[in-house]
Amino acid sequence: QEQLVESGGGLVQAGGSLRLSCTASGRTGSSGIMAWFRQPPGKERDFVASIGLSTGSTDYADSVKGRFTISRDNAKNTVYLAMNSLKPEDTAVYYCASKTLTYLSVQMARAYGTWGQGTQVTVSS
Repeated sequence: QEQLVESGGGLVQAGGSLRLSCTASGRTGSSGIMAWFRQPPGKERDFVASIGLSTGSTDYADSVKGRFTISRDNAKNTVYLAMNSLKPEDTAVYYCASKTLTYLSVQMARAYGTWGQGTQVTVSS
């Protein structure tokens, strides 16, 4: 059974940078789609970015385009989220997820069957 573990969250000032990591265990092969979602306090979980593990194809939420970069290292079974020019509104718990329902859009949380435990990102103004 696949398991995902996130790391790299923390407290940063506005304009700063962080890099999140998500390492998968129990996965066979390097196919499929991985994504990052985030959930601000009291709000719903929203799509941030996704990447095809074999194609490298990426997709981003409009709110993070040009500031965040998703990448992967298949040899390490790890997906990264580099976050630059962070804003207070980026404050949230960030989750990585593995897409299991191929017929749903990459931006839909329901498409993902495996989730990590989340890592807190706090951006101070």
